[in-house]
Amino acid sequence: MTIAREEIFGPVLSVISFTDTADVVRQANDNPYGLQAAVWSRDLNKAYGVARALRAGTVHVNQYDEDDITVPFGGFKQSGIGRDKSLHAFDKYTELKTTWMRIDSPV
Repeated sequence: MTIAREEIFGPVLSVISFTDTADVVRQANDNPYGLQAAVWSRDLNKAYGVARALRAGTVHVNQYDEDDITVPFGGFKQSGIGRDKSLHAFDKYTELKTTWMRIDSPV
């Protein structure tokens, strides 16, 4: 389905059946995008395992879209390169320079 293969900006809810956690991870990762994902489960160990396996820049567990400026944001695959926000983004916006200067010049 198109909704499962393209980067849809919502709010949108799609429901796709799966057989087990391996199947849901395979389906979720089988597209060229990976900005954000969400996992909903009463079993936090299983949810953590799925979150680690998902190829997305941000994975929400039992909540969605709670955000903080101190946390890096960005996607995997065609959903972005690099990270915005947080200290991890400074390198993207700065150019470091080193200057050595002798201050007790004999001149």
